[in-house]
Amino acid sequence: LFLLQPGFEDPAYPGQRFYCWHCALLVGVLASFPDLAKRIDVVRVAWPRPRQTVIDAAGEANQSLPLLLLADGASSPHQTGSHQGRALIADKDAILAALSDRHGFPDPHP
Repeated sequence: LFLLQPGFEDPAYPGQRFYCWHCALLVGVLASFPDLAKRIDVVRVAWPRPRQTVIDAAGEANQSLPLLLLADGASSPHQTGSHQGRALIADKDAILAALSDRHGFPDPHP
């Protein structure tokens, strides 16, 4: 699971610091269920592009975060794309659904 490091600056908004609320949501879910979260490899990535760590794993076109990269050979009905045969999920709601389906996290309340 690739997430943005919080507290980043965007040159388009001088003097301000930000966090990605989609990433923060996922961090909160992981923190709420620490035993389940142990099964998830989390990589925190700096905000500026290019995000080489993400490019190496998911390709240059898939740098938007959060991003869940599935294990080799795995697939999911929630996947939003693939890179070199590896399924990936780039939508926060789809990532939450995959965490529930694949890793036993509870479902979000409707």
